[in-house]
Amino acid sequence: MRVSVVGVGYVGLVAAACLAEGGNHVICVDKDKKKIDDLTEGRIPIYEPGLTEIVERNIAAGRLSFTTDLKDGVENSLVTFIGVGTPSAADGSADISAVLAVSKSIAENMNDYHIVVTKSTVPVGTHEKISEIISANTEHPFDYVSNPEFLKEGSAVEDFMKPDRVIIGTTNPAVREIMKQLYAPFMRKSSRILFMDPASAEMTKYAANVMLATRISFMNELSGLCEKFGADIENVRSGIGSDSRIGSAFLFAGIGYGGSCFPKDVKALAFMGDEQGCEMTIAKAVEQANHAKRKRFAQKVLDYFKGKESSATLAVWGLAFKAKTDDVRESAAVYCVKKFVEAGIKIKAYDPEAISNAKRELGDSIDYAENSYDMLDGADALVIMTDWQEFRTPDFELIKEKLSHPVIFDGRNLYDTKYVAKQGIEYHSIGRAAKP
Repeated sequence: MRVSVVGVGYVGLVAAACLAEGGNHVICVDKDKKKIDDLTEGRIPIYEPGLTEIVERNIAAGRLSFTTDLKDGVENSLVTFIGVGTPSAADGSADISAVLAVSKSIAENMNDYHIVVTKSTVPVGTHEKISEIISANTEHPFDYVSNPEFLKEGSAVEDFMKPDRVIIGTTNPAVREIMKQLYAPFMRKSSRILFMDPASAEMTKYAANVMLATRISFMNELSGLCEKFGADIENVRSGIGSDSRIGSAFLFAGIGYGGSCFPKDVKALAFMGDEQGCEMTIAKAVEQANHAKRKRFAQKVLDYFKGKESSATLAVWGLAFKAKTDDVRESAAVYCVKKFVEAGIKIKAYDPEAISNAKRELGDSIDYAENSYDMLDGADALVIMTDWQEFRTPDFELIKEKLSHPVIFDGRNLYDTKYVAKQGIEYHSIGRAAKP
């Protein structure tokens, strides 16, 4: 099938590359010429495991190409996916101006029947706005499909190739068959396509993300109570996760969720509720709890160094909002680092992939390291912010040797409290008693 994808960010580029891997001819369109030039030459603008190999392979096979010419993409495809950003506006709503602008451009460049598919996360009811815009700007027939993405940064390629489900929002049986064929390569074991109306598809995306954010926030909030009572959040997690009605996913306590999806989608759902006179009290509480958790962790570290901030140096492992990505958008790590800097503490930070993006947020207010151990020399404590695999089994003897004070603040609960204590290191984690 011939497909075009508008937008080469996390959503659009992954979708395009994977659809090409499935045997389709895919044209990627973006107005950023530098991005298009880089991609044409095989340089990937984002870090996502497995993505580079797929892009290179499909460029070489002639199934994947890149252009700034939307007209070329639309005229040479049957299906066009919209994968541009929908960031939070100042009032918490989703800014869909880019989606609407792309929809208008697609309509203006249609030369025959076309299927327009929204991959971007858009507020419920956007399908009506897009359909109206396309109708007003073309005389050609078209169908609109809501096909929200459910990709996790760090495992986006695998999520697309082996999806839990694919949501297709359309009322046209013929379009259902076309979309079914498009996703057939990823359904070899069993069909996991769910067909529904566009409004339900749009709502499903928000409902899924806010539900997951709720689980994370509940565990983070519960971890604070565990510390007060001397309970261990890891034991609690195992206990409730073994309940088949609850399950074990998204129950890890930490310093709060971040990234490009959960923060903006929680805000957007709350905004939609207010707009319709149907208050989303849980969504609002989730946002509040998430912000409180990162603030509480930062304060825990600041309290430890109270009165000694100007002479303290912290080594920070991790700046990305989660492992296996270079994304620092809404990163709890960046938030905490800013608080430490504001207090007068010197920071030396290391992240395997996110340094360049973090520099755009933090500038020269901190020192950046290329090695996770050299940066520890003379630091007063190690603060772990991101759960990168390379941080999971460190050389504790070397850590103790390099730190001026053997102290670890672990925002991801990576280590066994008793084991770290036996290494002679003071250990502070989330929802568990500190070990001297």
